[in-house]
Amino acid sequence: MRAVIQRVSRAKVSVGGETAGAIGAGLLVLLGVSKDDGEADAAHLADKTAGLRIFEDETGKMNRSAADAAAEILVVSQFTLYGDARRGRRPSFGAAARPERAAALYRRYVQCLRDKGLTVATGKFQAMMDVELTNRGPVTILLDSEKRF
Repeated sequence: MRAVIQRVSRAKVSVGGETAGAIGAGLLVLLGVSKDDGEADAAHLADKTAGLRIFEDETGKMNRSAADAAAEILVVSQFTLYGDARRGRRPSFGAAARPERAAALYRRYVQCLRDKGLTVATGKFQAMMDVELTNRGPVTILLDSEKRF
């Protein structure tokens, strides 16, 4: 699994002009699922996401997690995180999970975050979405369950 995590002042995802999910201060997570991922990857990445100390403490240092900061999380599926553009100009998405498998692991990731007591909003899986955000910092972190980066 791969995640692009952005610390935001606000974020919103819309489908067909209707808001599917919105948050105030917190994290926007763009989540991709590979064909080799399993439930352990979802749990690991959710744990890492929840524990990331990227919120400022009283001294201004990034030392607080989403739970510490009472941050909300918006999770948006994004299979294009597994796009491979090393050859040619059209990305290949062969490493991405099939939609049925990806949807199940996406839901598992979201549930793992909720099980930690976090408030989580979502987009709509496999829909054309418009994502709006205000990146705070800016702070953007890349996570990969296989620890490639």
